Amino acid sequence: MTPGETLTVFKDALWLILKLSAPLLIVSILIGLIISIFQAATQIHEQTLTFVPKIIAIALILIVAGSWMLTNLTDFFTYLINLMVGL
Repeated sequence: MTPGETLTVFKDALWLILKLSAPLLIVSILIGLIISIFQAATQIHEQTLTFVPKIIAIALILIVAGSWMLTNLTDFFTYLINLMVGL
């Protein structure tokens, strides 16, 4: 395996990590922002007020997009196995 092929595999792995984590991170950031604005407006500073909605939203995102994430991971794993067989 050449250094160029190795860099391609690392690039694909990093792209997959970004692609799979982006929906979870974006939803978490948006909910955190909305709740922090609510907390600033009402001056309620309860720690659980931020965590519970984030956990619920992330669970819903995983339910909705979980099969897509698993398909992407399976495809990448198959790609890696095929590369190893070719060595």
